[in-house]
Amino acid sequence: MKLYHGSTVAVRKPSLRPGRQNADFGKGFYTTSNPEQAERWAHIKQEREEAPRAVVSVYEFDEALLGSPDWNIRQFAGADEDWLYFVTDCRKSRGHDYDLVLGPVANDKVFTTVNLFESGVLSAEAAILQLKAYKTYDQMSFHTDKTIGTLRFVEAYEV
Repeated sequence: MKLYHGSTVAVRKPSLRPGRQNADFGKGFYTTSNPEQAERWAHIKQEREEAPRAVVSVYEFDEALLGSPDWNIRQFAGADEDWLYFVTDCRKSRGHDYDLVLGPVANDKVFTTVNLFESGVLSAEAAILQLKAYKTYDQMSFHTDKTIGTLRFVEAYEV
């Protein structure tokens, strides 16, 4: 399967080092199967960093590895209560021991709902009802060297 990563540079050798500790699924290397989502993220990073370029790196990933008994994988089918609590824990820099996490990405509308839940304005039930109304995109985050090492760089393009 093809995976995409949005940034301000071509990322030929993915790494865990530059990742943020308080991201949706914790510190990791984030990808998506949706090129438009990666392009949006590349533009967001370009604007935040005042960088001259927005770049999407493309990788090949062997889907058969998702069934590996050697990997500790957490997969969320959608933005449900388990996902909501996992994301809020990760944003509070509470670590986890997963090699790979798959699930929805918190876009701007989803991010706002999660923030309202975190601040106590929305209950979990109310947040889930709102989340079901939003279109979400997928993300696959790699959290260990053994999983990152399976990504094969294909190309990078500027957007």
